[in-house]
Amino acid sequence: MPLHPTVEKVTERIIARSKSHRTPYLERMANAASQGPARAHLSCSGQAHAYAGAGEDQSALATGTAGNLGIVTAYNDMLSAHQPFERYPTLIRDAARAAGGTAQVAGGVPAMCDGVTQGAAGMELSLFSRDVIALAAGVALSHNTFDASVYLGVCDKIVPGLVIAAQSFGHLPAVFLPAGPMTSGISNDDKAKVRQRFAAGEADRAELMASEMAAYHGPGTCTFYGTANTNQMLMEFMGLHLPGSSFVTPNTELRDALTEEGARRALSLSALGNNYTPTCDILDEKAFVNGMIGLNATGGSTNLLIHLIAMARAGGIVLTWEDFAELSDVTPLLARVYPNGLADVNHFHAAGGLGYMIGELLSAGLLHDDTNTVAGEGLGNYTHEPKLIDGALVWQPGTKVSLNDKIVRPATDPFQPTGGLARLTGNLGTSVMKISAVAPEHRFVEAPARVFHDQDEVKAAFQAGELTEDVVIVVRFQGPKANGMPELHSLTPLMSIMQGKGLKVAFVTDGRMSGASGKIPAAIHVCPEALDGGTIAKLRDGDIVRVDAEAGVLEVLAEGLEQRTPAKADLSDYHTGTGRELFGMFRNAVGSATTGASVFEGSF
Repeated sequence: MPLHPTVEKVTERIIARSKSHRTPYLERMANAASQGPARAHLSCSGQAHAYAGAGEDQSALATGTAGNLGIVTAYNDMLSAHQPFERYPTLIRDAARAAGGTAQVAGGVPAMCDGVTQGAAGMELSLFSRDVIALAAGVALSHNTFDASVYLGVCDKIVPGLVIAAQSFGHLPAVFLPAGPMTSGISNDDKAKVRQRFAAGEADRAELMASEMAAYHGPGTCTFYGTANTNQMLMEFMGLHLPGSSFVTPNTELRDALTEEGARRALSLSALGNNYTPTCDILDEKAFVNGMIGLNATGGSTNLLIHLIAMARAGGIVLTWEDFAELSDVTPLLARVYPNGLADVNHFHAAGGLGYMIGELLSAGLLHDDTNTVAGEGLGNYTHEPKLIDGALVWQPGTKVSLNDKIVRPATDPFQPTGGLARLTGNLGTSVMKISAVAPEHRFVEAPARVFHDQDEVKAAFQAGELTEDVVIVVRFQGPKANGMPELHSLTPLMSIMQGKGLKVAFVTDGRMSGASGKIPAAIHVCPEALDGGTIAKLRDGDIVRVDAEAGVLEVLAEGLEQRTPAKADLSDYHTGTGRELFGMFRNAVGSATTGASVFEGSF
């Protein structure tokens, strides 16, 4: 199938726009590759330091020429998604040793859980943690003693931060090794209903706790299709995972076999082998276009609009929200996974999952097949699924038909003809909305604004019975410069209650919503943000605001808007406590959401 003309046009535009950044980046990577690891050039003392803790691998490191694999891990046992990584270094070392190589943990990176910090002060460090992770991974690899790398990470900011680092060390091959989703507990829909009942005062805290513990009950990724699982999708669409590995549950024989094969594959891709495939050759413009297509076709998290832009810039590739919007217009929505449907990611995987979707999108001419991946040349490799047959790991062709058309559908019969994301513009600025879970009848709201400077103010107004009419709830001074751009997902239950009572409700903010948000039309990431002179700072209670996801409009219908004095906010409470005082330099240096909300802006 020939490439869709819009996909071709957007790709060519990205290549042209990025040339002045991409060319010097590739030159830097070629220079780094030509120098090779400094391991052999270190002093004897330096080498002894590097090998002193390597146990039985000391001799191979000191005298051999086999590849040495650097492991960058986000392991901790507070995150269910990352707890399985505790076992991975041993699996990787053993697999590397059996293949004639070695492996060492190069370093660890922080990994926070947005579910734990949701609605709390720690959430204001969440987005910044992505860039901290990139910095920490950079330190880990700075010893320059590795021939290839593997990255252990799953959740919201962790994978994007690791990809930024992998781009900076783009002359090294990199394989990303997932942990997989936890087995299914109670349904995400049942969990959401208890949350709404609690917000309405109809359920007590004991019932809420029992529900949450039944949903989040064991090791692995949360089973809804939020940012963490969107990350996993992207790593397959962009060629950094082994095919079909994203949604294999933890602590199973197949999961372990995939981890071991990932280690072997990373070594085989190094410059010491015959198939040198550095990360910079995988993460090119076509790979990022494939990622954007995957994001839209699966109805993925809005957080990835920010992250993909930041990830791309680390490799000299410049993406814009217009690119996402144009690709969304021609990408059919092929999946319904909670919150966009009732299925969880385990059901999605069983119904055909990513392999089926990639096959459908390739057949429709919506993906670049001619990309490099860790599985070899061509995205067609990712239509195959891994199997353990007589103890051996093999890949077999995946299903070519949906095994449950309520969860995944063919490109010829999608859930909707366009993607899961929409770009909104108007006199309030530019924003994005995840529309894949928003019913068509809720995609247009025109109502008076209620303006708040804090999510707790919204909760107080709701509890006081003030939000009983059609309304556009505006929460401003939540952008990256103001307070780190926290997710405001804890407002979802109360807005769902209002919508369920028949009210027209929309949400507008210069902050973020969770990747799990969906049913409420939420115009988020509003740029410019309030603290940066955005029109959102001029809104007043009672202004009529139009939020139109179908037409892509975000505007306030008020006279004399430009002449108004922007509101100011006391942000001092956002800047201290829970480690926030350590991040003042981040708030002062961060760019806008449209350029990735990164402190690295201008560094690449």
